[in-house]
Amino acid sequence: MTSDVFMMVLGAAILHAAWNTLVKVNVDRFVMVAVMLTSQFVMALLALPFVEVPPAGSWPYIWASTALHTAYFVFLVMSYRYGDLSHVYPIARGSAPLIVAIVSVVIIGETLSRQATVSVVLIALGIMSLTFTRGANGFKEPKAILYALGTGVFIAGYTVVDGLGARLAVNAHSYIFWLNIFDGIPTLLLVFYLRRGQFLVQVKASWKPGVLAGIVSLLAYWIVLWATTLAPLALVSAVRETSMVFALLFGVFILNEKLNLMRLASTAITLLGTVVLKMSR
Repeated sequence: MTSDVFMMVLGAAILHAAWNTLVKVNVDRFVMVAVMLTSQFVMALLALPFVEVPPAGSWPYIWASTALHTAYFVFLVMSYRYGDLSHVYPIARGSAPLIVAIVSVVIIGETLSRQATVSVVLIALGIMSLTFTRGANGFKEPKAILYALGTGVFIAGYTVVDGLGARLAVNAHSYIFWLNIFDGIPTLLLVFYLRRGQFLVQVKASWKPGVLAGIVSLLAYWIVLWATTLAPLALVSAVRETSMVFALLFGVFILNEKLNLMRLASTAITLLGTVVLKMSR
């Protein structure tokens, strides 16, 4: 991974942490997600006259990504039902780079150097170790762990699918905007169903941060898809998931969350993996 691609994906990780922080502080996260998806749809619609239509080979990936994103959202909601954000989210985001690495090497045929492989493992372990901040109690919630791992599988799934789809498209720009025309529709319908009768009331309280989060989220994933056309999927996924470190920093310095020794150790492991990745060839 070249230095410019590395820095762009690292910037995307910061943006990813930023919109997750906006979602976290919102009272109704379901409605917040709906506002985000709506704003992304509008932005994609406005961009369509300026981008090419993806070729036929990209469309199966767009449909598959839509299904995977919907499943991801459902599993994420279920994992939050049985576990806390600080418990399930690191498992989901940390397991994804490992799965992407295995799929990209074994199935797709990408190659990783030994140093790059070590970096992916360190980043993943560093992120997942954040769940130990709950102590042994975190392992007394098996349903939360299972749903979190399922969420990680779907994150890895749409990462691989979108990476391949973007490579087959005219460019990553056309793929991301056409994807956002269809991607959020099933999730929006699900949120409307879950919040029927309350949706419009909640939108009034969250539309401004929701729109901002939607813009930031689209920009972050746009950068990631662009990077997958230039670098191995596993490395892009690993650097992207360092967003957990930035989310932790936002939590400490913006949301006044506590920073304990275990979180510092997790952050150090993740940053070590990031440094190793940057030094790999």
